[in-house]
Amino acid sequence: MASPLASNSSATTRLIERAARGESEPLGELLLRHRARLRRMVGLRLDRRLQGRIDPSDVIQEASLEAAERLPEYARGPTMPFFLWLRLLTGQRLQVLHRRHLGARMRDAGREVALYRGALPEATSVALAAQLLGRDTRPSEAAVRAERKLRLQEALNGMDPLDREALALRHFEHLTTGEAAQVLGITAAAAGKRYLRALERLREILTQGPGGAGF
Repeated sequence: MASPLASNSSATTRLIERAARGESEPLGELLLRHRARLRRMVGLRLDRRLQGRIDPSDVIQEASLEAAERLPEYARGPTMPFFLWLRLLTGQRLQVLHRRHLGARMRDAGREVALYRGALPEATSVALAAQLLGRDTRPSEAAVRAERKLRLQEALNGMDPLDREALALRHFEHLTTGEAAQVLGITAAAAGKRYLRALERLREILTQGPGGAGF
């Protein structure tokens, strides 16, 4: 089996090797090219009770400092592609902040249902429903929006946990099928099927009832 490092592009591999030798410029380039994807992950998984108190940029900065310290270790024996390693460090940093700010209240999020109990903070049904509906807050649409959000949360709550997480990874974090499969610990074919199944279920919900529309 090929080393996980081989799944990085040749350009990424060269940057990793240079950064591991202590060069600062290639490390900065590596971190910059993945920053937008990391922000999507943090924005999706940041507990809604901490929004406004924790800046996603600060989470990413802390994770980047840890990545800089641990990069030689990663280069010697990578166990996953570079982006997924960086995503893992960022998610673990976010988990630490959740524990620090919420403590015993980490699981006390009302009627929200955690989508998948993996190594990182969960994306909840409330977070995904809000992402799906966007930011339209026109008063004339408030009632329809509230009804659709409730229907979406109920649909998400009723899905298989792996299907929900496949949806979060592919549709919101924009991971590839292969990346999602590695995160979930399943085959790429299974990850693709779970994502399509979740997507079809949400399309059904979004096209039913008042104000239905596809996405």
